[in-house]
Amino acid sequence: MWFILAKRKVRTGRGTRIIEVDDKDSAWSGNDFKKLQEERKKASSNKYITVGRGTAKIKFGDMESTPIKSTKGMWISSGRGTGKRKL
Repeated sequence: MWFILAKRKVRTGRGTRIIEVDDKDSAWSGNDFKKLQEERKKASSNKYITVGRGTAKIKFGDMESTPIKSTKGMWISSGRGTGKRKL
């Protein structure tokens, strides 16, 4: 079986350098990233996180996930903030 891996060019170092990464490794937003975050959270759910200027600590697994809110029906601005359109 042959797999063709796509490469994606990514700018690094204040835009002075370009590197090529695998397309599947560049999941840094969207649903793919949300799934990756959940997997990492489950893997380190027993560890503690320091919060509140270092005065308290909580278990990482006890933190709630951020809910995904639909943007349907919201207004977004366009053109230097002079126009708007509904999603």
